[in-house]
Amino acid sequence: MTDATVDAEALIERRGAAGVIVLNRPKALNALTLTMVRLMAAALDAWQDDPFVTRVVVCGAGDKAFCAGGDIRRLYEFGRAGDHAQQLTFWREEYQLNERIRTYPKPVVALIDGIVMGGGVGVSINASHRVAGERFSFAMPEVGIGFFPDVGGTYFLPRLAHRSGVYFALTGLRADAGDALAFGLAQTFVPSGAFGALAAALESDDDAGATLARFAARPPPSALMAEADGLEACFSPDSRESILAALEAAEARGFAFAAPARAAMQGKSPTSQALALRQMALGPKVDFDEALRIEYRIVSRICRGRDFYEGVRAVIVDKDNRPVWSAPPSATEVDAYLATLGDDELTFPAPRP
Repeated sequence: MTDATVDAEALIERRGAAGVIVLNRPKALNALTLTMVRLMAAALDAWQDDPFVTRVVVCGAGDKAFCAGGDIRRLYEFGRAGDHAQQLTFWREEYQLNERIRTYPKPVVALIDGIVMGGGVGVSINASHRVAGERFSFAMPEVGIGFFPDVGGTYFLPRLAHRSGVYFALTGLRADAGDALAFGLAQTFVPSGAFGALAAALESDDDAGATLARFAARPPPSALMAEADGLEACFSPDSRESILAALEAAEARGFAFAAPARAAMQGKSPTSQALALRQMALGPKVDFDEALRIEYRIVSRICRGRDFYEGVRAVIVDKDNRPVWSAPPSATEVDAYLATLGDDELTFPAPRP
């Protein structure tokens, strides 16, 4: 695996001691496809036993995006045609790749500059080393299309500082590089202009962590962290209505984050938000594999529901941005999304020696 095919959706090659994966759909903001998932999984399998590869580096082609998420329009079209098997094949293999990255026995370095959302978060935040450039722009915007924060969001979002993960899950609002370092989305800040030199340096057999430390710079400040106490207070309640009320009160007290967060929440799917809140409650109590199993149960029901198709229609297909959401679900209805799938539960390949 030393040669890359230039027109491939993911470029896979060995450069020195690094196995390098370039997400290569720049015109589509490197949106993730099943082909890309499979190319990445095959590369990780091959490099695990390659003694000449001592680390994996993942980056995105172009200067706009690391990866703007899964190819949602394609998944929407499969569902509209009733082909849920194709949809679930993508989500199953995507989640298995997320688990593979998180448990990989060699360092995985994600160089994240530009947009990183949804599925792009799954192939970066689960890496052992996460580097944010100044163009870093993170979001988990799924509640705005009738979906839910997946790719391990059940696990990592409630573990972010000051309930910021709940804020990201319910609002879909963005985090910049300063926010990423402040709240734990990334561990290292490197100016965008130094990413090329950093990628080249990672090709040597020097310790990956030491190499990142040499390039690390002081991150920009986080305006959101400056209001962390208010953020935590607003997003600690366990219901959508209580959070909205807390945000209204915080806005009256002058917290800058409150009004945009409240406005963002009011436009999102109540079903998606109810699911996200349940995820945030369950997440701290489960391990990563169980978090992904929970998400696979949810997605297996969402793809047969209504709001996902209405949200994608409104935001991506017709672009009228006027979705008509289903009524808020009851607790029993939320429970049904999380019920076991029996023989269809998400499984993970046995760890390789």
